[in-house]
Amino acid sequence: MKGIATRKDVLAIEAQGLPADLPVSTYVMIRRAAAIDPSAPALSFFLTADAHRDAECWTYGELVRDITRTANMFTRLGVRRDSVVAYVLPNLPETHFVIWGAEAAGIVCAINPLLEGGAIAELLNASGASVLVTLAPFPGTDIWQKVHAVIDKITSLQHVVLVNLAERVPGAARFAARMLQRGECLRLHGKGGMRSAVPAHIEIHDFGTTIAQESGTALRSERHFLADDVSSYFCTGGTTGLPKIAMRCHGNEVANAWSTGQFFGESIGPGKTLFCGLPLFHVNAVMATGLLPFSKGAHVVLGTPQGYRGDGVVKHFWEIVEHYRINFFSGVPTLYAGLLDIPVGERDVSSLEYGLCGAAPMPVEVFRSFQETTRIRILEGYGLTEGTCVSSANPPLGERRLGSIGLRIPGQEMKAIIVDADGRYVRNCETDEVGLLAISGPNVFLGYIEPEQNKGLWLDLGDGRRWLNTGDLGRCDAEGYFWLTGRRKDLIIRGGHNIDPAAIEEPLHRHPAVQIAAAVGRPDAHAGELPIAYVQLKPGATTTVDELIEYVRREIGERAALPKQIKILDVMPLTGVGKIFKLELKRRETVDALRSALSEAGVEGATVSVSEDTSRGIALHVEFSDPALVALATSVLGRFPFAFSISINPAHSVAPLD
Repeated sequence: MKGIATRKDVLAIEAQGLPADLPVSTYVMIRRAAAIDPSAPALSFFLTADAHRDAECWTYGELVRDITRTANMFTRLGVRRDSVVAYVLPNLPETHFVIWGAEAAGIVCAINPLLEGGAIAELLNASGASVLVTLAPFPGTDIWQKVHAVIDKITSLQHVVLVNLAERVPGAARFAARMLQRGECLRLHGKGGMRSAVPAHIEIHDFGTTIAQESGTALRSERHFLADDVSSYFCTGGTTGLPKIAMRCHGNEVANAWSTGQFFGESIGPGKTLFCGLPLFHVNAVMATGLLPFSKGAHVVLGTPQGYRGDGVVKHFWEIVEHYRINFFSGVPTLYAGLLDIPVGERDVSSLEYGLCGAAPMPVEVFRSFQETTRIRILEGYGLTEGTCVSSANPPLGERRLGSIGLRIPGQEMKAIIVDADGRYVRNCETDEVGLLAISGPNVFLGYIEPEQNKGLWLDLGDGRRWLNTGDLGRCDAEGYFWLTGRRKDLIIRGGHNIDPAAIEEPLHRHPAVQIAAAVGRPDAHAGELPIAYVQLKPGATTTVDELIEYVRREIGERAALPKQIKILDVMPLTGVGKIFKLELKRRETVDALRSALSEAGVEGATVSVSEDTSRGIALHVEFSDPALVALATSVLGRFPFAFSISINPAHSVAPLD
């Protein structure tokens, strides 16, 4: 299959059905692809952007060997098909060995290494992990320190496996790196070393030493895989509390890799090279630049432990493309905005066929400017952890519609539907009618670990199929292209009028000084919400708030969408995968709006904190010193649609408004 051009191609693939010999597990899928040419390059890694030419490389034979060794190590440690192996790691070759080796032995659980120790502990306990793979102490890293601080709180943990970053230092410098690593252990834990730092009932293992003792030819467990076996836990959503843990099975991941492979066709396969710069705790990196290329015999270049965030990676990106003859990469809108500031110059980037953009809607102006400046095609797509990864994308061989998330992948249904006030299905949307997006297919996950979080997740469309409520709003045009129009929780509702944040963000992205823009709703006792815009300027660019406000007055035709304020930030808050952290911006506005309302009413110096309650949504807690003001504060807070609590602290000091 050369790839998808139109919806007819999607339907033609579906008419043939899934292959009868579809691999039953991710391990079998990778082994089958490796058999195409065991000597072909599978995975390359460079530690720093400056030394990107000095990469280590694993052939497909070596990749399968190390995945198998890793799986056998886990089996020797007691891991069975329902055991959980968690990893808290940056982007390293070992991270891939752990992901696919853990899935071959049991269930892998991905945890963001940027989280603080308390959040890591909560996730490890919630997942029931018996094995944790993480980074050994090394100068300049803090992962071990965060894990060590909470390791005694992980009740299920029996084994800690440590990956030594010194082993990835190339050449003669490796010996010095090993000495530095030992010195860091001594500094942190004294002569007692790692053993003294970990509870006695938890065994400690060195990753490299331990897998070297295992066979890399076959699984010692002789496991019989079933497509319904749980393969992975990925954390998603919940940015103000404990994230939800999504359960996926081998059948989900195999189906998504196969369907996406059919969609992209010959552009991903033997002889093709992909760059992975997104973090390997996120499904985009694991699937789109992991299992997908590994399932088709392509070459993955893993760039620095921090990926795109690594020092100099974006600066040297076009050099990296030229050196490795990169054909494909996946990124988020903020990456493309950043690459706009790095001239291609004389670099030969003719190997690049396209870049995939997902995780968040691509601002149209960034999309247009990037393609005009670099002549490189962007395929905007859409996916979610609950759908394994990719649900739709603009076709590689067909029309790429600016602003669209493209055609659905083969084998996965996708619809815009109308639901009632209680979230129940009413009818399918007409062509170009906006509704709730729902997906159904073998890539749709099993559900969240916590049953309470599955409420409202599944939709009954009366066709006997299992439909997932994505929470996203969109429409489908006459040719089958889907268009996101917003996310229910992202809509700004001003006086009952729904405002799409894109109506504010797109004009701001057209301003020559603006690199990133985000619009959120500020709570307002009268209007419900007022639109507020945040911007980050391009390096070296200057402008003023007044100039930006005047600019959007000319550019935004919808009066209700005119932002009440525009705020210029030095750095836009981002999530670990590069998405704009809108909930953080929303939290800032909520705290500021409530403090301002209390102050105007005479409740001075109150502290307002925001949390996310799983049953009530956003909840507020207000603290101040004067008990005589409780009734007044209750009256003020009651004008806003949030649950709240009040406490009196006589020692509470007056905090000035920001």
